Amino acid sequence: MAERSQYEELARQLSAIGAVKRGLARILPAECPGGSAAVLTLLRRHGEMRISRLAELLSVDMSVTSRHVAHVTERGWIERFPDPADKRSRILRLTPAGDGMLDELYRRSTEMFASHLQDWSDDEVGQLITLLARLRDSFSCRGAGGCAPGKHSGDCRSRQADSQDDSYTRTPV
Repeated sequence: MAERSQYEELARQLSAIGAVKRGLARILPAECPGGSAAVLTLLRRHGEMRISRLAELLSVDMSVTSRHVAHVTERGWIERFPDPADKRSRILRLTPAGDGMLDELYRRSTEMFASHLQDWSDDEVGQLITLLARLRDSFSCRGAGGCAPGKHSGDCRSRQADSQDDSYTRTPV
């Protein structure tokens, strides 16, 4: 286990990641703020879903999610259609225009990272990706069906996906 001072330094470094996030926010087109980009990203990653599931994935209130959904729907980036299982509910789906916007967002973010990390080696970028993914996994696997603290094995993802009702998405979470 790392020393307490290392965890304190980790907390400081992660707080400073705000500069990277602000850089990413600055490259977004004016018509596609961060919340809209998050909606598009989640729909591409997880497939079509109900707005309640989207709110869960965004970790925000339904009213906030509804505003984001209205914004991207007005621009034609997603469409809503009746849920065959429950006609009162709507399913959200990414449109080709939404796919195009996401491609543009990915192009911009890739260019930004390539510019800012040009003095990093491929191995260093790969190490950062591996460690950030591991950090994310260490936090996301907690809870029902997940790993106990300090016992992350990596197979908690499949247990979590099996235990959740994701019948309204095309791909498991």
